[in-house]
Amino acid sequence: MNPALIGVPATAALAAGAVALGAAHPRSQLFGATICHTADPRKLAITFDDGPNPAMTPRLLDLLDQYNAKATFFVIGRFVRECADLTKEIHARGHVLGNHTQTHPNLFWLRPGAVRRELLQCQEALQNAVGFRASYFRPPYGLRNPWVVSTARELGMETVMWTLIPGDWRGKPVEWLTERMRPIAENAQNVQHRTSGDVVCLHDGGHRGLNADRSSTLAALEFWLPRWRDVSLKFVTIAEAVNIPA
Repeated sequence: MNPALIGVPATAALAAGAVALGAAHPRSQLFGATICHTADPRKLAITFDDGPNPAMTPRLLDLLDQYNAKATFFVIGRFVRECADLTKEIHARGHVLGNHTQTHPNLFWLRPGAVRRELLQCQEALQNAVGFRASYFRPPYGLRNPWVVSTARELGMETVMWTLIPGDWRGKPVEWLTERMRPIAENAQNVQHRTSGDVVCLHDGGHRGLNADRSSTLAALEFWLPRWRDVSLKFVTIAEAVNIPA
């Protein structure tokens, strides 16, 4: 073997690992700056992906209203086009609408032009439905490549990730999901040791089609919203989450 090639496999493996980490880890900044926590440990940003969903989003909106909780909904463009009135309702209730692409592809494998089309088509769907474009973007599956974040920025959007993703799309029992959301309350009880707060990623829809069953998400939030309130968490949108308190 050529001595100059001895370290090549190990170097390639390390490089591949770094790329994988940068693509998938929610707090990685390798491929561009992202928002992955709130600016205050008392601020909790509740976010929902894959809607709007006629089978669940209206019920979630009513539940959020009960606790004066504002959230951020990262919507899929093709569903926005089918559910324009529901998209308007999300905005009318005081929540923030974010871009979650047009069709929910894995952006890691897409070239720059295809990434741009996915983001732009969702922006256009929002413009047609509510009269404005999103200022925030979340990549499907949380996956990025070297041009995803920069493309979002060129289109006027900041990229948003999370600190906790409980896995509510997995179809597990409510008790399982409820327990997976417990770290938020535990973190709230240790704010003296933290400089930032949580962004939780939940799902009000399913990317494969409308009317996905997200009843477990609703039930888990029915359990946790009053308890999060009782430990003095403030429910904020992503726009409010990044503002440092006076």
